[in-house]
Amino acid sequence: MRSMSEPTYFILTALLDGPLHGYAIIKRAEEQSGGRVRLAVGTLYGALDRLAGTGLIAVDREETVGGRPRRYFRITEDGAEAVTEEAKRMARAARIVFGRPGTALS
Repeated sequence: MRSMSEPTYFILTALLDGPLHGYAIIKRAEEQSGGRVRLAVGTLYGALDRLAGTGLIAVDREETVGGRPRRYFRITEDGAEAVTEEAKRMARAARIVFGRPGTALS
């Protein structure tokens, strides 16, 4: 499996605790990434369509709030497996650097 982009990683990670709508995914990804991942609405929905197309996420439900439709997404079993494998890959890569003598974790 090839490595996943940082925005994809944080979109999937945002959904690990349960379904979220688009704006909540944007906020959670920004929080979890320490502000590195700031998704524009258009970018997010393009990514959500792509992730749904590959089966990593699915639409959980739709509702109307203040006259506007709100779609909630959930991570699928395949999505949870993919983000977990990516986290393991990154941990292995980090061990190469942090396992060197004189290298401190900061």
